[in-house]
Amino acid sequence: MIKEWATVVSWSQGEALLSCDVKASCSSCASRAGCGSRILNKLGPQTSHTLSVACDTPLVAGQKVELGIAEGSLLGSALLVYMSPLVGLFIVSALFQAMFGTNLAAICGALLGGVGGFLIARGFSLKLSRRENWQPVILSVALPPDALRVETVTSTDNP
Repeated sequence: MIKEWATVVSWSQGEALLSCDVKASCSSCASRAGCGSRILNKLGPQTSHTLSVACDTPLVAGQKVELGIAEGSLLGSALLVYMSPLVGLFIVSALFQAMFGTNLAAICGALLGGVGGFLIARGFSLKLSRRENWQPVILSVALPPDALRVETVTSTDNP
């Protein structure tokens, strides 16, 4: 199970709206001072993803929850998204090269196959996203932000 912390935006009638921050994978690398990927990550948009998750427990805005998603669903969706356009690109490019015998036809076939593979992946992802085992689940719930209070006591008596 892959786990990530999210912040509750709102909760209503068993549905929690959660916000997950996008984290760059190289932010804690030891060689980050000379890393080009770190610089490129800073140039990109710093976004957060909002998703809706079923939750029977009432939640408060600002509360942290731990989300989990099965590794199989993540690997399956990554395989679908990355391999479908790639396979379409190679197959249609080879077909156009064999049928027309020119490089221009192979390039056009590669473009059509890549776009077609992307559209196929998009169609399948809509069907697969409805599966219950592909949905993120709330694993644990942290205390609400107003439930914990820390008071400091200063002593006026100094020995």
